[in-house]
Amino acid sequence: MIHRLLDDKRLGRAHSAAELQALIQGVLDGSVTRAQAAAWLAFVCCRGMTRDETVALTQAMTDSGDKLAWDGLSGPFIDKHSTGGVGDKVSLILAPVWVVMGMKVPMISGRGLGLTGGTLDKLEAIPGYNTRLQPEALRRQLEEVGCFICGQTDRLAPADRVIYALRDETGTVPSVPLITASILSKKLAEGIQRLVLDVKVGSGAFMKSEEDARALAESLAAVGRGAGLEVDVHLTDMSQPLGEAVGNALEVEESIRCLRGEGPADLHALVCQLSGDAARADAVLRSGAALPVFERMVAAQGGDLSVQLKGGGCEETVLRAERAGTVTRCDAEQLGLAAFVLGAGRVKASDDVHFGVGLRVHKKRGASVVVGEPLVTLVHDGSRGLDAARRHAFAAFEVSLG
Repeated sequence: MIHRLLDDKRLGRAHSAAELQALIQGVLDGSVTRAQAAAWLAFVCCRGMTRDETVALTQAMTDSGDKLAWDGLSGPFIDKHSTGGVGDKVSLILAPVWVVMGMKVPMISGRGLGLTGGTLDKLEAIPGYNTRLQPEALRRQLEEVGCFICGQTDRLAPADRVIYALRDETGTVPSVPLITASILSKKLAEGIQRLVLDVKVGSGAFMKSEEDARALAESLAAVGRGAGLEVDVHLTDMSQPLGEAVGNALEVEESIRCLRGEGPADLHALVCQLSGDAARADAVLRSGAALPVFERMVAAQGGDLSVQLKGGGCEETVLRAERAGTVTRCDAEQLGLAAFVLGAGRVKASDDVHFGVGLRVHKKRGASVVVGEPLVTLVHDGSRGLDAARRHAFAAFEVSLG
């Protein structure tokens, strides 16, 4: 069977839903070898998939494991997914805001690779925070707190873990159908009714061009709706970092400030936009009502916010403007690279991150600066990566003469 499927996809012919179910089952049980699966992924990357195929692949990956069910709990059940960006800590803020707005938020998140920080890495900067919860604990927390943010369990969409690892090894990550199936298979397994998708576009995003971002957004929306979800899709800017903090512990601190109503304007605005009811979310944030929900979620998952976040004791180096004028560029990719070389990110999933390092951005596009005024503060562990981080950070900024 696998040889025929390989031939079909190599020649650009579509698979049936039954064939895709059999293929995914074979990947899991080993009857489809790693080499065969890698070849199939390469053919998909080159030939693409139809919308019906992508829906069927997503469903097959969802069906490869258990699904969470919330029978007996009142909803609505909602989640959000971002395609990742520099300084994107929205999930930490939006989940408790939604709880205050009367929703339940079962959020399965991931770790960061490359420039984009992972939600789990940020939360694990909180001492004791447990990202591995069993289904009975997830249900209890959803009932008592209204939200959880944890990692993928062993039995949720297990095919995705296998296929994602192969995609990473074989250079087949940038395939819209494969990205779509990977994202949505995990979300469909959460037992949600509504999904908000934040597709980033710009230098600090996976999708650099609006055309590519729009293609992914349209695929995610169509396949999600085809699988029975109510889907809202947003394209948001990632040409400069979101908020001011980049780095795990630094972003937790900024999230808490935002939950107090004291966050940066762009972060506050995006949380409100993604909430689905901007005026109400704005009122929730300004009142501070969502902060106790965040604190209860952290405590329920073993975290302790009364002690210092992990990675403390770092040094700080301030980079200052060398000319006066207006900031015309604050490049997310270069600032993401600066945080990465300091140790905030990882090359492969097994790498450790330094929770405390990162940077604080003081000036963004449109801001006026004078000579000597701070542009960005590098938070670092001694000399590790400092020279490279300094080069990346200076390269991020352009200042027009004023």
